[in-house]
Amino acid sequence: MRRLLLLASVASLAACTAPDAHVPPFARKPYEPFSRTDAIAIAMDEWRLFGSRIDDSAPGSRPPPLPSQKPERWPGFWERVGEYWWIGMNAGTRFSRWTGKHDAEGRVFPASEDLHYAWSAAFISYVMREAGAGPQFPYAPDHAFYVDAGWHADRSAHPRYAVRAERVEDYAPETGDLICFGSGPNRNLRYRNLPVPFFYGHCDLVTAAAPQVLTVIGGNVDDAVTMKHVPTTKNGMLATPDGHLVDPRYPWFVVVHVLYDRD
Repeated sequence: MRRLLLLASVASLAACTAPDAHVPPFARKPYEPFSRTDAIAIAMDEWRLFGSRIDDSAPGSRPPPLPSQKPERWPGFWERVGEYWWIGMNAGTRFSRWTGKHDAEGRVFPASEDLHYAWSAAFISYVMREAGAGPQFPYAPDHAFYVDAGWHADRSAHPRYAVRAERVEDYAPETGDLICFGSGPNRNLRYRNLPVPFFYGHCDLVTAAAPQVLTVIGGNVDDAVTMKHVPTTKNGMLATPDGHLVDPRYPWFVVVHVLYDRD
């Protein structure tokens, strides 16, 4: 009897730590096909929740905010960031227990250390999970994981995930795709450098594509969910055929083309 109880306990623990154990049923199954329209709608809803912020200024052009000015630490918002981590990450990881201002043990970390708790990839993972990606998307706390997954998928006869890494001079991003750049020590990262197991950087979700401009939304931009506009070539590319970037503000180096089940 004791052995049976032990086995039952182990089985119960394994079930609790299944990657999607904490995901809502509608997203775990999922109830609906993986949808581009839903991904964009979810991102737009989160953008509106954070106050419909738009920031088209160049990085570093404004002084850094005070801790009290960071929305990710405000009441009602730090909890929302916690939901991005909880739902976006796989169950059982320490990342899934983070919030906009708490570590895995529930301790408040200093605002000066928020770089170690950057949640932009958690936001993307949350959007994809909620939009019905199920096992088709590589949920991760850093963007490099799904950029590399897309790079490997291009070279696999049986890719595991529904993402493809595209060159910025060859592919015009579509709505629902991700556009990514390296930052800090990885600012000069280029497609030819892939695969890269980890890099400092950011990815935004394309929510609209008009002639020569993309509208994108990303998490942890100005410590919030923020929209910006990205110029493109006449053909909708982030770079000219010779690799010259149209947008001088960000070193875009790869597009993650997401293969949705339906629009």
